[in-house]
Amino acid sequence: MTILLIEDEPLIARQLQKLVQQLEPTATIDGPLSSVQAICAYFQSNRVSGRPSPDLVISDIQLSDGVSFEAFRQIQLDTPVIFTTAYDEYAIRAFKLNSLDYLLKPIDPDDLQAALSKFHRWALQGASGFEDHFRHFLNHLSDQSTTPTYKRRFSGHYIRQIVSVPQQEVACFCRNELIYLYTTDGRKLITDYKTLDELEELVDPSQFFRANRQYLLALEAIAGYKPLDSQKLQILLKSPNDKLELLVSKEKSTLFRHWLDE
Repeated sequence: MTILLIEDEPLIARQLQKLVQQLEPTATIDGPLSSVQAICAYFQSNRVSGRPSPDLVISDIQLSDGVSFEAFRQIQLDTPVIFTTAYDEYAIRAFKLNSLDYLLKPIDPDDLQAALSKFHRWALQGASGFEDHFRHFLNHLSDQSTTPTYKRRFSGHYIRQIVSVPQQEVACFCRNELIYLYTTDGRKLITDYKTLDELEELVDPSQFFRANRQYLLALEAIAGYKPLDSQKLQILLKSPNDKLELLVSKEKSTLFRHWLDE
């Protein structure tokens, strides 16, 4: 059996790969793939080489360059999917009806085991009709949608654990050799991102502002600002992150004021 993993968070991808290897030791694991482009290239390469499609796909929904649905529509996926998602309850019910299963992040090993067991039962029963059912689901989801998608969750190392943080709990990202994530409750996580430029492309610009080369700020974490004599702005963050010293350059000060007042 071949299982394809699709996950754009490197920390979560490694954790998922290790977990799947433990639960399915005889399976061949492809990936992890992190983008719509990579998914399309993978299946195109399989077709050219005559290699069969994977038996199962375990896929995140929101990727670095879009959502996995976009790729599945392009390649006309006919393989069962277990989604990993942080979507709301209404959307989860839709995934439940139109996919093999779904897993909420952070992924619980018992939940993954149950989803894999469901797949094996499905395969033994010779279940069919997945392709048509799934394609109908994809068409229903986003044929009319042109709204940009942004990353909703971020992961990082915290006290020997990999923690998944929803967007609304992010206070800021900080570059200090590594890229750190500060949460609204005062935790400091080490992320796997290489640059703030990379992060800036993933987040909603109405919710995050690049204050300077070192900080990417979240709107919900900002208490206010203080004008300085140098025409720079000192950003005041809500407690417990109020000790961080953040400045916006005079070149960006007007842009920041407009962004904050939108």
